[in-house]
Amino acid sequence: MSNLSNIGFDIQSEDDFYSLVEKAYEKSTPLKTVKGTYFQFSDESGAELWIQMNKKNELIGMNPHFKGKSKRKVSVTSSIDRPESILDGAFHSWADPLEDDHPESGAYPFVFDVPNHKKYEGIETPQIIEIQLSAFAQEFEYYESEGAFENGQEGEPKWASQSFVPSGLFKPGEGDDPNPPEALGLFTGIIKEFEKRKNEFTGQEFYWLLVDTLGGEIDVLTDLRFFENTSPGIGGIVHGQFWLSGSILTEPKVVEKPKGGFLKSLFDNK
Repeated sequence: MSNLSNIGFDIQSEDDFYSLVEKAYEKSTPLKTVKGTYFQFSDESGAELWIQMNKKNELIGMNPHFKGKSKRKVSVTSSIDRPESILDGAFHSWADPLEDDHPESGAYPFVFDVPNHKKYEGIETPQIIEIQLSAFAQEFEYYESEGAFENGQEGEPKWASQSFVPSGLFKPGEGDDPNPPEALGLFTGIIKEFEKRKNEFTGQEFYWLLVDTLGGEIDVLTDLRFFENTSPGIGGIVHGQFWLSGSILTEPKVVEKPKGGFLKSLFDNK
């Protein structure tokens, strides 16, 4: 199981991967940035693929996303580049901020990857924006009710039915060049809506769950194999670790560049 299989792209080999990229590229829409071009493929199920090409028109990466219905307010505090690709990136943020001028008034800090990150070069931080957040299951447990979840926990302390731990922030760096934080969350939440979706591009099925957790709602995506012996239900509890991918819903403010370009800046500093 993988982030791709969680939205109906269950590939088994490197050849399968490149075949998927080639076919999706033919049906994609380009988004040019100063560092390269994203090619967005969107399936009717909500599944998305974001193919990355550098300025030489060479394939340098691809990331999945899911266009869901969750909406939450976050305070973006910094932008994060990824070493894997010049077009990869993430934002550090605080969930559900209470005060506009105090980003750390939110419920907790966390990091989410953004499939078109370089579209937002020069974003002003901190600022409050709205995002849609998708969570791709990596480790996953399902309980039919809050009672079943509570009874299924051993020892103390026990998890609340709505909780969120930004596990991607706890990976220690090494030396003078620490690893950037990961877009991972360990959370528990209550299912508000669910649906078995069919990826029309591949014919493969997956589950979409709208989950209410600490800090707001999240679109949760799972491979069908996470529900081998059961199926999700309204009011059920999900618990596990997830990769977080976010889409920005409101146009963010960007840092204004000095008018007149380099020469004006040079003379202004004389």
